[in-house]
Formats: sequence, structure tokens, C-alpha cells
Amino acid sequence: MKNIKPFWDDEFKKLDYRKEIFNDEYAIDEWRKSGYNNDVENFSGHMANHNDKQPKWNEIFKSWAFHEHGLKNVGCCYYRMGTNDIIPNHFDAYNVYTKKFGCQTEDVHKILVFLEDWKSGHYFELKGKPFVNWKAGDYATWTGNTEHFAANIGTEYRYTLQITGHK
Repeated sequence: MKNIKPFWDDEFKKLDYRKEIFNDEYAIDEWRKSGYNNDVENFSGHMANHNDKQPKWNEIFKSWAFHEHGLKNVGCCYYRMGTNDIIPNHFDAYNVYTKKFGCQTEDVHKILVFLEDWKSGHYFELKGKPFVNWKAGDYATWTGNTEHFAANIGTEYRYTLQITGHK
């Protein structure tokens, strides 16, 4: 994991988050077969994406993704996971993104920025490697169909920023 020095305030906590149900019924069926018995609405978190009001400093993140990571057509999605929200191992499909920008899934890059220090019960896993104890500004990157996992079994919200782009 790498780090970007935090420059943001807590405006991300005041966004108009909305619940989005995980959009892959096959994955949900597989998770249930594996023993996850969550209500379908708990296989996700709350989002404020590029179509929603974004924090006043959001353009700094987009510029950073372009200049530091070489990404174009950058989109930002602020993500809030509440207690018992979980998204077991999965791959992002990027169906809307790849269609809109005429690229392939393997060309899509994701940057996940942790907006706050780690709190008890917060969890992230990338390619089978677990991450806890992060600091605000720590971030992970991956491309295409890379397996990852997110959960909040703690009592405080888990806030992240998902940046998507392609080269």
C-alpha cells in the first residue's frame, strides 16, 4: 500500500449517500453457497458517485490520478460501509465504464483511497492479502479483473474513495 498525504476535510461524511445493491446476481448466489447469509442489501455499501455532489476538493484527487497515475476519464465514487456491510471476494465488471469510454476491462485501473485511519472491524483484502491498520491517505491500486473483498463488522462507518480511470 502507498500513501497520499491527506489534504481533505470531513466533507465526504456529509455527501448524499445512497444504498446500491451489488449488481451481480451470480456472485451473490455463489456467496450464499459459500455460507454468507446476509440480506441482499448488506452485500454492499452506500455510494456518492460522479453523478452526485462531490466534495470541493474532489478535483485535486482527479488531477492526482491523472498526473501521478497516468489515468484519463477519471471518475470518483465515495463509498460508506455501515455495520455488517460486506462484499465478499469479487471482481468489478466495469460494464458501464468500458462501454462509455471504449476500453477493455483489463485496461481499467482502480485506486482505493482510505479517507480515515483504520477502525476496529474495518477490513480490506486484495488478491488474497488482508489489509488492516491503515492510515488516512493509504491507498491500493489494481487493474481489470482483480479479486478484492471489503467489510465492516465494526460499529463506525468505513469511508473510502474509489477512483476509476484507464490509460
